[in-house]
Amino acid sequence: TQTIIITGGNAGLGFACAQHIVSSAPDRHVIIAARDPQRASKAVEQMRQQTPRASVETTMLDLASFDSIRSFVDDVRRRLETKTLPPLSGVVCNAGFQGARSLTTDGFERTFGVNHLGHYLLVNLLLPVLTPTTRIVVVASGVHDPAQLETLPAALASSMPVPAWAEPAMLAQGQLGPDADGDDATADRGRRYSTSKLANVYFTYGLAHRLPEGMTVNAFDPGLMPGTGLAREYPAVMRFVWKRILPNIVPLLRRLVMPNIHTTAESGAALARLVMDPALAKTNGRYLEGLKEIRSSAASYDADRAEQLWQVSARLTGLPDGYLNSKHVAD
Repeated sequence: TQTIIITGGNAGLGFACAQHIVSSAPDRHVIIAARDPQRASKAVEQMRQQTPRASVETTMLDLASFDSIRSFVDDVRRRLETKTLPPLSGVVCNAGFQGARSLTTDGFERTFGVNHLGHYLLVNLLLPVLTPTTRIVVVASGVHDPAQLETLPAALASSMPVPAWAEPAMLAQGQLGPDADGDDATADRGRRYSTSKLANVYFTYGLAHRLPEGMTVNAFDPGLMPGTGLAREYPAVMRFVWKRILPNIVPLLRRLVMPNIHTTAESGAALARLVMDPALAKTNGRYLEGLKEIRSSAASYDADRAEQLWQVSARLTGLPDGYLNSKHVAD
């Protein structure tokens, strides 16, 4: 048996991924790492009802708190050392935030703090206890790519502003690049989200060449998934349409609007594939849209940006200077 950690696995894509794993791979133990213990417990109970043999549990993890992340990792490390937890061979960085401006416990802008900094710290702290063939998956999004957004219908594209990259330390304080000038509250929310998803891709590529041989990390675009919790702060009418209407017409939307629209079950299965399919054991540093490998945005291949983001993130999260640079791993 091996353990797979899924952040934010109590609902939406994370839940669908966890459900697919426990129902199809009885040799995998899943930890749902979530900030709401009550909702996570209900999710675990639902999985056990659907799959009585499911090996699944929930553990508290708030990605908006560095203390919570460190406590979570300490608990995982103790359990691995005492062999009360099967070896850790998979980490799915799925949890995401998209909402009104607010701050994390540590004083960083919440969208960037949760979506990037929280996962950056979590993965780096877990690295010493991962198995040699561990697979890490970072859930990104097509909204990081302006070229993809250009193909969307105008009404849909208007709610998904392109990233506005800035110095990472500025992004951590909620200061976006010039493209964000003049944004209203709705555009600002979407812009901070798409920018954080670009950070997810930079993190993936930065980690890929730092990992010891045998470990892998890849970025995953689940596509547009009506019904997930990312719309929880939208106006009431939009929330109703998102949650109650659009999930029932996904095949129609796929034909009329864009091909990269999926149910959570479809995208959850594709996400689970990245941590389980033997055929992908050596796939590293790639970007996958659902089941197929594609190129990410042109900007995402800026190695200088990726390196700067890595080093600034190490400082902001309290990791040692130059933490896990290429020389460190080689040594």
